[in-house]
Amino acid sequence: MTSPDPYKHLAGVYDELVVDPCHASWADHLSLHWSADHVHTVLDLCCGSGLMTAELLHRGYAVTGVDASPAMLARARNLLGPDADLRLAVLPDLPAGGPFDAAVSTLDGLNYLTLTAFSETMAAVADRLRPGGWLAFDVHAEGAIPFLQEHAVIHGSDGDADYTLTTSIDPVTRRCSSVLDYLAADPAAAFVEEHIQYIHTASDIRAALSAAGFTVVAVTDEYSDRPVSTDTLRATWMARRGGAS
Repeated sequence: MTSPDPYKHLAGVYDELVVDPCHASWADHLSLHWSADHVHTVLDLCCGSGLMTAELLHRGYAVTGVDASPAMLARARNLLGPDADLRLAVLPDLPAGGPFDAAVSTLDGLNYLTLTAFSETMAAVADRLRPGGWLAFDVHAEGAIPFLQEHAVIHGSDGDADYTLTTSIDPVTRRCSSVLDYLAADPAAAFVEEHIQYIHTASDIRAALSAAGFTVVAVTDEYSDRPVSTDTLRATWMARRGGAS
């Protein structure tokens, strides 16, 4: 299955523009949950530029990273080195491999999937996990909708470049369009790129997990033990595949 690279331009500035230094604490949180369950092999879905993959490798896990963007995988390869296990995959398709002890997806990567594709991806991930294997991912929470509506236009700078991020949400379909207009001093580095995401309801996520044979362990506020509230922007889901561990 092929797809145009959704991060063809953004990949070059993604870590500097989008990502907070959060992955170390997120990896610590996951390791704490996995510590008593002999987790060794991890599938990193939508691994992007490899920041979470790097943190998990640093903690001794064997990690396979998959992403739909050749540009992001190239950046991950630069970070992780030539021996890193990185594979091009457009969800819900997954390369052969496993069974893995755990699967993760960070920074709202699964929000790029329609509900149908999300449900199919959950089933595909379950097929790659051992019985009792862990699934941890974050997605936009319900509180993200009013937040994004209130911050529909964001202006910023990145070195000698200025950018504008314009976001619009359809409240019925819950489709979120984010258009990044990146104006660099070098015209060759300027670009306009649109990213489409879907903010799925908690009930739809639970239904997709259940249909794939997962049991939800916890839903918390961004890799913490705090319960989700109306102010939560990013919810972290922890689930386990059915069957004996």
